[in-house]
Amino acid sequence: MEAKNLRTAIGTYGHTVSLKDNTAHSPRFTMDHVEISPVPMIFRRMVRDLEFDVAEMAFATYIVSKYFEKPFTALPIFLTRSFYHRSVSCRAESSFESPKELEGKRIGIRSYTFTPGVWTRGILKTEYGVDLDSITWVLSGDEHVVEFKAPSNVVSSPTVDLEKMLLSGEVDAVIGAGNLDHQRTRPLFPDHSELDATWFGKTMIYPISHVLVVKDTLLECGDSLVQEIYRVFNDAKESYLQSLETKHPLTTDDLDVLRMRDIVSSDPLPYGLGGDREGIKVFIDFCIDQKLLPRLMEPEELFPLRIC
Repeated sequence: MEAKNLRTAIGTYGHTVSLKDNTAHSPRFTMDHVEISPVPMIFRRMVRDLEFDVAEMAFATYIVSKYFEKPFTALPIFLTRSFYHRSVSCRAESSFESPKELEGKRIGIRSYTFTPGVWTRGILKTEYGVDLDSITWVLSGDEHVVEFKAPSNVVSSPTVDLEKMLLSGEVDAVIGAGNLDHQRTRPLFPDHSELDATWFGKTMIYPISHVLVVKDTLLECGDSLVQEIYRVFNDAKESYLQSLETKHPLTTDDLDVLRMRDIVSSDPLPYGLGGDREGIKVFIDFCIDQKLLPRLMEPEELFPLRIC
């Protein structure tokens, strides 16, 4: 049987390098990797143009896409995960002392369906009682899924840089802005690592950030192909995790994976639905509460059961 060629777009992580250099491979398919930076542009090109057979996608973007019946489906391959207490930042001179003080303020974010934003807003509400509807959410970009209509307390900014929005005073805080000027900004939660560990201990939720999606036409090829894709990605991940025991020097990404392992005390990159069903249900609830979704979706609607 001739190997199927799959046009693929995924980020470069420790657990995907062997997929990209063909160290991890399959007799069933080959992957024609397309390098795209920044990674969110992969999501946009897949959602809008169905450009790839296999692609990385932010979890919230995928859920919204699924509601609008985009013809691709996620496999339970979770390429990135994170914790989110560290994602909220304000100006260094800000008087904020508690999350409740964010109520009535303006908060900058890349898009309303930005996955770190969904997780962070959910935590702010459920853990700290923040009234999300009282906040004006100011977007520095647009939505990948053009059909999505944001709530009335969401506005767009002409400024595309979250740090500039924050430092100019256009917004009072930002979520998920990445590397900021640490002389002029500060995290809302200075003890974010401890809070992440406490939240995980309470909820046992290890937040999913990015998933792997495949065109629905690949699902029509039968179970064995998607099972083989899952196997190859999982083998690449397992080999990477084993390499961390002897790898030197460690990269920043490696250290982040090890930090996650310290929090979850197990596999820092788990694939398969396994223990994630409850966390996925909570994320779906966050999406509904924040008006990303108009109806409940079950985890089984999002992932093909045959490889869960």
